[in-house]
Amino acid sequence: MMHLEEKTLTSQQVFDGVVVKLYVDKAEIEDGSEVTREVIRHPGGVCVLPLDEDGNILFVKQFRYPFAEVMTEIPAGKLEWGESHHECGLRELKEETGCTCDEYVYLGSLRPTPAYCSETIHMYLAKGLHYGEQHLDEDEFLEVYRIPFDRAVEMVLDNEIQDAKTQLAILKAKAYLSR
Repeated sequence: MMHLEEKTLTSQQVFDGVVVKLYVDKAEIEDGSEVTREVIRHPGGVCVLPLDEDGNILFVKQFRYPFAEVMTEIPAGKLEWGESHHECGLRELKEETGCTCDEYVYLGSLRPTPAYCSETIHMYLAKGLHYGEQHLDEDEFLEVYRIPFDRAVEMVLDNEIQDAKTQLAILKAKAYLSR
């Protein structure tokens, strides 16, 4: 075994949900001892930062049940197992904001909770927006609104935007556009 690696000895699925699957694994660590690891397997997600012609970001406000509050986020969605994040992002942009785009730039990915969850979120910047109708899922309720880009950066730095994928996409888009 190499330094810092862990070897999975057993893996038992204990929950098979619509969004996540929970496993309890036994693993051998570097010193040869055995530990228990609880792992949430998640198909991943995608988020899209839509930037309009006036330099505003299109945001969505929606209720987030785990926190029992309405949160400010950029459009995003869960991948289906094996789905292309590129296509998922375009679909979510259209569903949540009604927009399509001329320019679609990959900003990279993030792993929000690597200690216990396999989720990877892919981030995109969308420019050259064309507006149409939203196509929300039947259990999805959200509001779309605009915030000037520089104000959104301030909101991230002042902790007014709490969502990790939104924070990072804003800062990465800022750096990308400043190059």
